[in-house]
Amino acid sequence: MSRGSERRGLSEDEHYRERAQRKKELVERRIARATIDRGVVVVNTGNGKGKSSSGFGMLARSLGHGFRCGVVQFIKGSFSTGEEAFFRRFDDLVDYHVMGEGYTWETQDRDRDTGKAAAAWDVAARMLGDAAYDFVLLDELNIALAKEYVSLEALLVALASRPPRQHVVITGRGAPDALVEAADTVTEMRVVKHAFKAGIKAQHGIEL
Repeated sequence: MSRGSERRGLSEDEHYRERAQRKKELVERRIARATIDRGVVVVNTGNGKGKSSSGFGMLARSLGHGFRCGVVQFIKGSFSTGEEAFFRRFDDLVDYHVMGEGYTWETQDRDRDTGKAAAAWDVAARMLGDAAYDFVLLDELNIALAKEYVSLEALLVALASRPPRQHVVITGRGAPDALVEAADTVTEMRVVKHAFKAGIKAQHGIEL
């Protein structure tokens, strides 16, 4: 209990309610100030686990609201994932494209990787220009940007000119500074521990 509460003779429960009320009023003031209603750009980056998982979580949330959604996976594609198996069940609401052939250390073919990324970007650019898509997930696009498989300038132009109500989520480590600046919400995942470093292979439902 704070000294001020002690001086005013408040009990623990009264002190708790007082603090909760102040917090409630603060949150309500912030909500009242948030009057802009438009689509947002979300970037999930960093070396920690959870970037794509968060993106697919927002995809699930969007489907719960009946949104028309598009997914383009730029790097993954050499193996099936649980999220692909699940979200392909909603083919009436999700336009799902797996465009990659695996990570660059697996493919070892820059020309092929560049070509695959260019084809993925063509699909993504079409979605970003189409108001029929309420939500677009561009999974691992940041890696394609870092490798210069996809033009950062082209992406920034497409984001700036997309339909005003469209939400876009971009994932992958190494998000470029210009994209971070252009985004509305940016989260950087940080590694604390990872099972792989202890010799535990990728698990279905966790990594796959």
